[in-house]
Amino acid sequence: MRWSSVVQAGLVSAVAAATFALVSSPQVEGQARTTAIPRLNGHPDLNGLWQALNSANYDIQAHSAKAALAMRPGPVVPVPAKEVLALGAIGSVPSGAGVVDGDELPYTADGLKKKEQNQAEWLTRDPEIKCYLPGVPRATYMPFPFQIVQSNAAVFMAYEYAGAVRHIYLKDPGPPQIDSWMGMSHGVWEGDTFVVSTSGFNDQSWFDRAGNHHSDKMKVTERYTMTDADHINYEATIDDPGTFTRPWKMSMPLYRRVEKNAQLGQFKCVEFVTELMYGHLRKEPIK
Repeated sequence: MRWSSVVQAGLVSAVAAATFALVSSPQVEGQARTTAIPRLNGHPDLNGLWQALNSANYDIQAHSAKAALAMRPGPVVPVPAKEVLALGAIGSVPSGAGVVDGDELPYTADGLKKKEQNQAEWLTRDPEIKCYLPGVPRATYMPFPFQIVQSNAAVFMAYEYAGAVRHIYLKDPGPPQIDSWMGMSHGVWEGDTFVVSTSGFNDQSWFDRAGNHHSDKMKVTERYTMTDADHINYEATIDDPGTFTRPWKMSMPLYRRVEKNAQLGQFKCVEFVTELMYGHLRKEPIK
């Protein structure tokens, strides 16, 4: 064996050993990593700041990267719509593996037709553009963190986007009295999994920017299962006979924000869309 080959083999072995030591080391930046699930009064302690890291807010199904969500016919291939053209790469869509189990949404014929209409008229229809509340489960995987506050008496969830909040009743409150963007939620513990049933939705929120939608008959069952101190396995089963032919499920990990200054910020975007929503009512609209 040549000396150069021996040296190369030695370097490869050294790099492999160093990589293994780094990955398996219990110390990360001076902090001991623990896999023990924290507990509060016998249940897993969900308290903390959490965030999904995926592109589901663009499209909950698997999708390729593309130039924009709003497109128009071009001389050869479609090009971004005039309204978003100036955004360039910022207005593009990143690829994503999808979060829907089986990557299939079992739309009824009418439900699929409405999705296609939503896609064609995305700029005027998407409720996120107008800063409407995100609904459930979309609030969980928008590109903003959310905070879970848990005690023996209650579980409360606060979302950075639009200041959305959810009070999770631990005693069954009965049927919802009114429809709302975030619905009414009832939570129970099934072993170490926190199961939240939510109904009483309006039909205005979407699952993503791709036009996937639901009716006011939707019921969502979420399951929060801690897998270690800093990760939650999140599942949401959608049952909506007004839009889909059968129930379907999405799943994803949620990650704890562990930086020292982690806190829930404010993204109260209503004021950001005032001009968009009401600018045309000015005596002299801005051109």
